[in-house]
Amino acid sequence: MTHLLIQAGFVILTLACYGVLLVEINKAVKKTSWPDARKRKFSFIFLTSLVVWAVFVSAWSLSGRMGNFGGFPFNVMPIFGIPLITIVAFTFSKSGKEILIHIPIENIIRLQAFRFIVELLLWALYLENAAPVQMTFEGRNLDVLSGISAPVVAFLFAQNKISKTILVIWNIICLLLLVNIVVTAVLSMPTPFRVFMNEPANTIVTEFPVSWLPALLVPLAYGLHFLSLRQLALQKKSS
Repeated sequence: MTHLLIQAGFVILTLACYGVLLVEINKAVKKTSWPDARKRKFSFIFLTSLVVWAVFVSAWSLSGRMGNFGGFPFNVMPIFGIPLITIVAFTFSKSGKEILIHIPIENIIRLQAFRFIVELLLWALYLENAAPVQMTFEGRNLDVLSGISAPVVAFLFAQNKISKTILVIWNIICLLLLVNIVVTAVLSMPTPFRVFMNEPANTIVTEFPVSWLPALLVPLAYGLHFLSLRQLALQKKSS
């Protein structure tokens, strides 16, 4: 029963986070100078892409292909590669630029608070002996600090209590914390490159619906950092 609740937690959290993101994107799109037809087309493509990706990830993990570590790294390569390429392309695209200038910087930062809940869910998996300790804040995972600090940093920035330089530093530190746990996760998988040999091996992230963590929530985390840094760069350039 507890395991089912944890699984439900990943689904609910993912849907809630992307729901908030969609609202922010759509509000920004409406403020652009684009023709109405282009606004509708962009919103449709954005939503459809997310749905298609979620369906693909779900099918990939349910089929067992994502958990086939005999084929590593090809079993997880789509999960890491496709979101990264897509997010980078959007962040530096002309359309991305036109949308970002209409989203308050603090709104992007505040959404990072979801990472605190992710860490609680990972910790719950560890207590269920479904995830290794190094994946949690009891081990090598300090990404919980990103989730805790996000709403505080967003509030202080909105109140002009911290500078843009501090915000850049915060983004970079939190990105490094994310890289740390992603590398730890990969090195805990049952592959020839495994470094952390304690059990259980990190296979839970390839099982539906926890597979939404590396495929949707992790990209959301680094994607928000990319967008935030892009926003700050655009403001600096315009000033």
